[in-house]
Amino acid sequence: MATRSGERKNQILQVLAEMLQAPKSEKITTAALAARLEVSEAALYRHFASKAQMYEGLIGFVEETVFGLINKISAEQESGLKQTHAIAAMLLSFAEKNPGMTRVLIGDALVNEDERLQARINQLHDRLEATLKQSLRQALTQGEIDKDADVPAQANLMLAYIIGRWHQYAKSGFKRLPTELWQKQGPMLLG
Repeated sequence: MATRSGERKNQILQVLAEMLQAPKSEKITTAALAARLEVSEAALYRHFASKAQMYEGLIGFVEETVFGLINKISAEQESGLKQTHAIAAMLLSFAEKNPGMTRVLIGDALVNEDERLQARINQLHDRLEATLKQSLRQALTQGEIDKDADVPAQANLMLAYIIGRWHQYAKSGFKRLPTELWQKQGPMLLG
């Protein structure tokens, strides 16, 4: 029975993510989600105590996936500069492949929801910036970037760029791909 419950939870989160992919960002209600799943709202609440908990499930998926990929990049790539480039490219690609999650990453889907959800996204952004800083510091010690480089400022600039590309993607109705200019702009950002 536990497997079925887990499968249903995943199905609910998957449909919620699909609903977030709609170019028109209408408020998603539990009634609309239940209708899409062809279940009652009560059935949703058997798996999640609240809609906020459903969004927390999506944020958890993003964290698990993104930081799993970051760990893989860090383990495989010794060069701090190449690590930084690969992490930024992965974050842009992740958004491109997961448009619904992009709306969660920029906080767009969390408007009018529980404040703790936006706080958790802000914390996720802080962790991403710290990760970029770590890779840039490694590049600094390896002599791959200028010894006078302002690593915190550069990491913040990169995160602002990534979040900006995510915003453009979501606000364009998922037409302006986050990766479309990365090959030219990435080297500019990394100096």
